[in-house]
Amino acid sequence: MRSRDPIGLMWAEACAMLDQAERLQRQFFRLDYPHGTRVAWEPPVDVLEDEDEFVVVVALPGVAPGNAEAALEGRTLVIRARRQVPLGERRCSVERLEIPYGYFERRLLLPVPVQIAAQQWSDGCLMLSLMKR
Repeated sequence: MRSRDPIGLMWAEACAMLDQAERLQRQFFRLDYPHGTRVAWEPPVDVLEDEDEFVVVVALPGVAPGNAEAALEGRTLVIRARRQVPLGERRCSVERLEIPYGYFERRLLLPVPVQIAAQQWSDGCLMLSLMKR
């Protein structure tokens, strides 16, 4: 009986595991969740504070200003948006997909009550000024 090549076996097992991971990712990743249902991704957020206010910076490259909203629910800041796939109606297969798309909702519990004083877009980021009450 011939001995088996351990490097070849490990390589084949690694490739099979990568194929399985890609199948699972395609199974669970959906681009078309309706607003308010399943969260597909969460953007990075910076929160800065001084005596009078919090400044929240949400990285949203590729999100149009009309596709994002910020609201307060008690002391929780809720940011919702949708990043559309930039292909429109074209049909194509996915070769690599690293940028998250679809609906998201990010919730940040703040330590004190605030009110939204201003919001603006700058370099693909939503910047919120939250005045402390």
